[in-house]
Amino acid sequence: MAALSLEEISAQLESPNLRDRMVALANLRDVAPEDAVPLIKKVLDDDSLQLRSMAIFALGVKPTPECYPILVKILETDPDYGIRADAAGALGYLGDARALEVLSRAFYEDTDWLVRFSVAVSLGNIKDSRARAVLIQALDSDETILHQAAIAALGEIKDIESVDLILRFAQSDDWLVRQRLAEALGNLPTPKSVSALTFLEKDSHPNVAQAASISLDRLRKGEG
Repeated sequence: MAALSLEEISAQLESPNLRDRMVALANLRDVAPEDAVPLIKKVLDDDSLQLRSMAIFALGVKPTPECYPILVKILETDPDYGIRADAAGALGYLGDARALEVLSRAFYEDTDWLVRFSVAVSLGNIKDSRARAVLIQALDSDETILHQAAIAALGEIKDIESVDLILRFAQSDDWLVRQRLAEALGNLPTPKSVSALTFLEKDSHPNVAQAASISLDRLRKGEG
């Protein structure tokens, strides 16, 4: 089937049929960012939350100078927590260091755990060491899923000083927390990391044990 032209996609984005609009948005996958973003903007306020979510994600992977301020506004003002979480995630895909302050503020001020989780993941994606304070605070959250995101992100930003703080999760009841810890330690080359990974290699959950083995191998090869 021949690819749709930009004019055809634009027209389809205005269809009263949600499926048509979703297909049109998906057809922007291979379109250059500068051509795609004006069309993505047409459905950012769509009645369908699912389509809005797709559009926000698309802004994160089609970076133009326009995307950053649009996503910041959505994160700061949208009444739907799912949409705010999508915007936080898309800012992480952009990888723009300017987002550090915006994401940090959202972590402290947004009361929804999903938004805060998305913020923590994005701070890891941006790989800015200044995110440390926010991520350390996330470790003290009551939400286990935030522990997962914060541990992973501390590994992404290679925060060696956080090793002592994350090792307390080595015996977490949640195997995904232990797996994220095993993965993160592979980026944090210290003697304590090696010791903890040796312990996690014997974990009862195969995913944790495998992650620990891979991380140990990385550290031994000096790739951490």
